[in-house]
Amino acid sequence: MADINKIIETIEGLTVIELNDLVKALEEKFGVSAAAPVAVAAAPAAGAAAPAAEEKTEFKVVLKDFGANKIEAIKAVREFTTLGLGEAKALVESLGVIKENATKEEADKIIARFKEAGATVVAE
Repeated sequence: MADINKIIETIEGLTVIELNDLVKALEEKFGVSAAAPVAVAAAPAAGAAAPAAEEKTEFKVVLKDFGANKIEAIKAVREFTTLGLGEAKALVESLGVIKENATKEEADKIIARFKEAGATVVAE
């Protein structure tokens, strides 16, 4: 059990970016996914009307390209996150997730700011 406690202590000292890299490495190494399982709804009975498609309300905002001005992209990351300078730089260089569970308005605001900085961002 002592080894597990050491591992937990080590993980506690990691930054968000390092934790993200660790999760990706574990997923690749063991061929698993850290994504939460999604419940599959039962198929509607024959003749039943299909429910109207719901509009998506939460978005994951992902940096796809930081463009020609990496410094502006880093500044934009810091505007929308609590990351420090080094972590923001690492996020920009790795083209990572800027914000998860963002509202439509928030995602649009982030996309507009990054477009102004010359970067490419998408809401998934």
